[in-house]
Amino acid sequence: MGNQTVKRYRNYATVVYPESAPDGWQEILVQQFVPAFVSPLHDKDIDPGGQPKKSHYHVIIMYDGVKTVEQARDLFGLIGGVGCEVVQSLRGYARYLCHLDNPDKQQYCVDDVRSICGADYVGVIGLAIDRYKAISDMIDYCKDNGIVAYCD
Repeated sequence: MGNQTVKRYRNYATVVYPESAPDGWQEILVQQFVPAFVSPLHDKDIDPGGQPKKSHYHVIIMYDGVKTVEQARDLFGLIGGVGCEVVQSLRGYARYLCHLDNPDKQQYCVDDVRSICGADYVGVIGLAIDRYKAISDMIDYCKDNGIVAYCD
């Protein structure tokens, strides 16, 4: 192996096409005990030429420690994943599962993302601005409704 070091990362992504995935592929993923997100079925995406894309899911796996690309590929092979991409930004890729930052693309519902093995989708996709907006909305609600005590 010499001076070459094998690069290792924590987060990887793949695409799963329903027609080529094994039956029960999401349960197979659960049985690997690796936190993961599975996007809603992307069945309304359009390619740059205006044609519908083949229906697919995006899957992100998030290891607790670093793993090689080969280890991630092995897991993706169990579920029929096509490709193995290193996820450079977990928040960015997780937001892509529903096209949250791509208003020109079909929008998918955040509630339809499946979180596996303790993965916290809402926690990962949250932005500071979203938290500030929520706090501001709560303050406004309290002012508008004369709420001055926590128990109210």
